[in-house]
Amino acid sequence: MSWLRSIFFFDPLIYLYTIVLGTMSLLSSLWDRDGRIQHRFARLWSRLILHTVGSPARVSGLDKIDWSHPHVFAANHISALDIPVLYTSMPRQFRIVAKEELFRYPFMGWHLRRSGQVPIALGNKLSAMRSLLRAVPDLKNGTPLVVFPEGGRSATGQVQPFMTGACYVAIKAEADIVPMAIVGTYEVLPMNSFHIRPGKIELLVGDPIPTAGCTLHDADKLTERVQKAVEDLYYARAKVADPRIVGENVNR
Repeated sequence: MSWLRSIFFFDPLIYLYTIVLGTMSLLSSLWDRDGRIQHRFARLWSRLILHTVGSPARVSGLDKIDWSHPHVFAANHISALDIPVLYTSMPRQFRIVAKEELFRYPFMGWHLRRSGQVPIALGNKLSAMRSLLRAVPDLKNGTPLVVFPEGGRSATGQVQPFMTGACYVAIKAEADIVPMAIVGTYEVLPMNSFHIRPGKIELLVGDPIPTAGCTLHDADKLTERVQKAVEDLYYARAKVADPRIVGENVNR
């Protein structure tokens, strides 16, 4: 019954929300130069999806953020529902760094491009860095940037190795990096699945990590620090096993 509910109720409604609101968002982009209206459509789309599947997100830790300073938010990525979680949870307009291939999809890709999101080619390091540099002016002007440093969704629900791009752009923009953990979306909708199982979803926001005084040579160490912060947040609440603990037990 759970599978049938997904195929005949949840999934069709999500596609309907995407087509209708995606079309309206695209039309609004003709006069919405700063992306505010499109962002509101994205928030509405996200709320409808999470409430339809019975899994609204609970947020904790956003009170730590001083919105008068630029921030790069670094989050783990485990499900297609992560994007709706971010749009319903973040109180301000932001930009997302997304895989270039997503910009080719109808409606989703059109919205991503017209709303000013940042495409990145993961297979080309030089091209990826150039794409990230385009986000620096917006960051300095106060528009937060959200990055999934793993480069894609995790098929196991466990945090995968982080790439340095998030720290690279944060250092260039002199922005703080904020570690975030999205918990529960893997259990609700794992990668490459259409079977939605309603459950508890949380967005946990960690302490901002300053980049003041850092140079690009510090990007690797900074990335390790950010990944550890995300992992500590995530595995404290996640149902999946923490591979760091498993590794320690094996070594013993």
